[in-house]
Amino acid sequence: MSRQDINRSGEMEVFVRAVELGGFTAAARACRMTPSAVSKLVARLEARLGARLVNRSTRKLHLTPEGSAFYERSISILADIAEAERYASAGEQAVGPIRINTSASFGHHILAPLVSEFLALNPAVTLDISHTDAIVDLVEDRADVAIRAGPLKSSSLIARKLGVTRKVIVASPTYLKRAGEPKSVADLKHHRRIGFSYARSVQGWPLRQDGETVALPISPGVQVGDGEAMRYMALSGAGLVRLATFTVRADIEAGRLVPVLEEINPGDIEEFYAVYIGQGGPLPARVRALLDFLAERVSL
Repeated sequence: MSRQDINRSGEMEVFVRAVELGGFTAAARACRMTPSAVSKLVARLEARLGARLVNRSTRKLHLTPEGSAFYERSISILADIAEAERYASAGEQAVGPIRINTSASFGHHILAPLVSEFLALNPAVTLDISHTDAIVDLVEDRADVAIRAGPLKSSSLIARKLGVTRKVIVASPTYLKRAGEPKSVADLKHHRRIGFSYARSVQGWPLRQDGETVALPISPGVQVGDGEAMRYMALSGAGLVRLATFTVRADIEAGRLVPVLEEINPGDIEEFYAVYIGQGGPLPARVRALLDFLAERVSL
């Protein structure tokens, strides 16, 4: 018999039942086998392992030290198998871990305030949330869901739209007092503009000029890797930034940041999606519960 033909979990289950029930006859009844079949199975198991697992007597099985060790490990392995099957066949129950990858800004301003409510509705779910503005490979990152802006780049992924947000250029009152408030595209050459350090789907800052929308190269004085770091730099008076409205809404309302160039802002929007791998079988209930919740509760 090849190693591939051996039903190791089945052998372990019969062995465990024999130990727990105290004999081959009782194990045979529980496993719907004959006592001789159970005896032969244990004998084959011992022969393959090269170790005696039990000392047989007329009334009871006595485990050898090797048998005790094998029994303990078998219990653990069978429990792991049962847990894996429980997760895989949870049906309509949202059970198990969900790994989420999202941008820092969306994670802080949109997702974090919703976590408590989602977990209250799905108490058997756990969340593992990572923040990065860089595009990740869901398979390599082991992410169940990624929340991203813009169009998909892979046909193996499915996206569920969460909403749209307008982009706005803002700066702190301290910075504007020091550098002056820009009123036109030409004024921007006198200002420090903070930009992203990675490629974006839209290059530059779209602005209206002479009746047309132009993409102004920002030639940033500072480059950063995520929108939340950019927001903090704007708050500190480092320069102008262009961010999704939800990222800076509370700062604008509190007067910590001031919108500028609104007269020539084309009002372009950015679409946000929950992205997940859609091939290879039905969607796990835990992931479906998260997608439904986000689609209903996210407000940008």
